[in-house]
Amino acid sequence: MTGVLRLPGWDQLAASAPDIAAPMRRYLLQLTAILRPGSVGGADLALRSLAAFLAEQAPEVRFIADIRRHHIEDFRTWLAARPGQRSTRVTPATLAHRLGTLRMFFVRISDWDWPEAPARVPIIPADLPRQDHPLPKALDDPAAAKLLRAARNDPRMLTRVVVEVLLRTGLRVGEFTALRADAVMLIGAAHWLHVPVGKLHEDRYLPLHPHLVTLIDEYRTAHVAPDNPLLLPRESGAALDRHTVTRLINKAGTTAGLSHIHPHQLRHTLATQAINRGMTLEAIAALLGHRSLDMTLRYAKIANRTVADEYFAVTEKVESLYQQGKPLPADTIGPRMARLRREHHRLLGNGYCTRPPELDCAFEAICETCTYFQTSIEFRPTLQRQHDHAAEHHQTHRANLFNQLLTRLDDQAS
Repeated sequence: MTGVLRLPGWDQLAASAPDIAAPMRRYLLQLTAILRPGSVGGADLALRSLAAFLAEQAPEVRFIADIRRHHIEDFRTWLAARPGQRSTRVTPATLAHRLGTLRMFFVRISDWDWPEAPARVPIIPADLPRQDHPLPKALDDPAAAKLLRAARNDPRMLTRVVVEVLLRTGLRVGEFTALRADAVMLIGAAHWLHVPVGKLHEDRYLPLHPHLVTLIDEYRTAHVAPDNPLLLPRESGAALDRHTVTRLINKAGTTAGLSHIHPHQLRHTLATQAINRGMTLEAIAALLGHRSLDMTLRYAKIANRTVADEYFAVTEKVESLYQQGKPLPADTIGPRMARLRREHHRLLGNGYCTRPPELDCAFEAICETCTYFQTSIEFRPTLQRQHDHAAEHHQTHRANLFNQLLTRLDDQAS
């Protein structure tokens, strides 16, 4: 039995501590008008925890106004020793949430001029335990490419749809499963994905890669009835759930030789790929639907390639400290660094691969979609032939891809 289940209910607390339970219940009633049900539920749990502690450990406290600092310190110790939902002790996150919620209780009733409020707020910010904030667990580039390749080869099309959409959009699982049938919208010349009101009670629009537009359309044509209200349900028409999404992802992951993958890792993967390739924090926050940049800052890791470039740029200048001869002239540093960056470029049929040689490539024959792919005007005839071949064979996605490359070259040449 968990610590949550062992807490007494309000009727029991009203019998043992009526002058404490009554204003707490009145406070919860006020919260229903200003907070979401989940937040009210969290406040209910925190208040019952404090009321249960006072009734059990501090019977001398008859009124909320009698609560002092030493009561809060004893309560924190008492709460930290209680069992959690899935562990023998509550986690630091649970402890911080309960104490933070209670602090807001004292702050609010003081602001509202309730006579039950203590003379001073007995919980201070320093009472909340500091929590670890580990970096998000993203797949590295080779692992992400292996997962995508395995999903594309899976005989069940839904596996590919789930992996590709989550990996390319960064949607939360709940957002993905709740997408409505009309979520894909053409705005101007581009397709956008309308993400409905979700975790933060806000909706947003995401730019949708043409490849995903084609993939979603193909899946819906093959497996989704026109009157289904969902964009991407199961083949049976029923809504997907978190557990099914996880199983589909790990089916592809097992084929790719990867360990267990949590769906949220695909969201972390997109964010990490984006920030490592120069996307601004503000843009990533908008893409992921973050309300605060504090959440996005967790992704602020620097790509290995960026670290290498900056490291060698500095060591060129510092090298003179360890040399007997003259330091390198400043005007040679730039050309040398440019040569270092160019020397691992490999010639392709229609451009260059700029991937550092120490990084494995799992993209095989889809170089044009790789971040490290570059092309230039001398490859235009080859790209044009590839575009025409794709168009002749009704390969819409490939034709669009080569058309974008051709347009980019023409813009650069003009």
